Amino acid sequence: MREDSSKLFMFSALTLLFLLSGCGAKPSLVSKTAGVPVGVDLSGYWTLRSDSNSDRIAVPGDRDDQIILVPRSDRSSRSRRQRSGSGSAAHVFLENGRNLKISQTFFGLFISYDRSIVEEYSYGENRIVTIGPIEALRVSGWDGQSFVVETLDDSGTTLFESWALTEEGDVLVRDIRISKKEKDSFTHHQVFDHSSVSPHPA
Repeated sequence: MREDSSKLFMFSALTLLFLLSGCGAKPSLVSKTAGVPVGVDLSGYWTLRSDSNSDRIAVPGDRDDQIILVPRSDRSSRSRRQRSGSGSAAHVFLENGRNLKISQTFFGLFISYDRSIVEEYSYGENRIVTIGPIEALRVSGWDGQSFVVETLDDSGTTLFESWALTEEGDVLVRDIRISKKEKDSFTHHQVFDHSSVSPHPA
């Protein structure tokens, strides 16, 4: 009888430990495909259409908090960005610009925003990224014909970005989604037109 009670106790303890470890598990992201789709090249100069939707967006969980997508943000302003009132920080990693230069290589993608900020992505990456004291998990890569970047902060808020070509490669569409707890809290749509020359001549 004592042996049976001991086994039951051990089983209950292991079950409780498993449940507790599951509750404490950090949210994670699924790695993206590293292989570049055949015929897809996002390289070039791109200019934001004037009719793209608002540059002011809401932060998940905060009725009064808003992100203003200001072009030409610099490194010093990035380091001073703060969490929202709800503790979300994913939006800190969101960059914006009216004029983009994208360089696509065999291993990664470089996006220059108004010649001020350059973001570098490696296909298939799964790593920690930081801005000042704020850390987040990032994955990037290909999903079909789209280049996708996901950034997850410690509050469980995800910043999702996708880039895809339309109209035979003359138009670049960027979709942005900030969500928390599997509910879309904000979506933003930008359209860029291809330009054969830099909007910032030397």
